[in-house]
Amino acid sequence: MRESSPPLHSSIVALASLAAGIAAKHPSMGLCQVQRLRSLGVSEDHINTVVEIARHIRDEAAQKLDTAFDEQFGVEAVVVAGEACCTPTASGQACC
Repeated sequence: MRESSPPLHSSIVALASLAAGIAAKHPSMGLCQVQRLRSLGVSEDHINTVVEIARHIRDEAAQKLDTAFDEQFGVEAVVVAGEACCTPTASGQACC
């Protein structure tokens, strides 16, 4: 039987929840997670990086869905040859 790992630190849980909420377009917008992260002493730079990556993934997913729709229904779409599975954010942050 596999040993269980110790629970994740609450800041990691809040960062993951914030990113997931933003990427999923959750109506709460992760505001309670931002407050929690600040209370745990997580830097604004780290919070901003997570927000940037989550928004980038959300926007990239929407773009790929639009492209798939356009291709399926014959709408002329711009296809990038050799497109990577994940592109960096505008500031150069890696998202995968």
